[in-house]
Amino acid sequence: MTKYFAKLDSDNEVIKISSVADSIATTEQAGIDFLNTHFKTNDIWVQTSKDGTIRKNGAAKGYTYDSGRDAFIAPKPHASWVLDEDTCRWITPVSRPEDGKGYVWNEETVAWDETDHF
Repeated sequence: MTKYFAKLDSDNEVIKISSVADSIATTEQAGIDFLNTHFKTNDIWVQTSKDGTIRKNGAAKGYTYDSGRDAFIAPKPHASWVLDEDTCRWITPVSRPEDGKGYVWNEETVAWDETDHF
């Protein structure tokens, strides 16, 4: 098995994901120590998971680590979207219709537009 770690820049943005064997990363700090020794650096690493079971969401390049929420947060997709504090995921200010049709978000009208392409 493998554990995953997100490398952060000075703004807490994820710039790289690396994996470490479970036998080495017996704790989060052990994984961090291994990565810094391996890369000969003193970088900031935070453990993550592919399925989001650690720190609310799996980390990906471009995500931000929010230490206050202890969560990885994706870039905000649109200005009108708001952060769900429970999941740390962006949600639309208007719910998507659930009528089986295809929709795309329209930021100009802050509404869902029906589409044939879905």
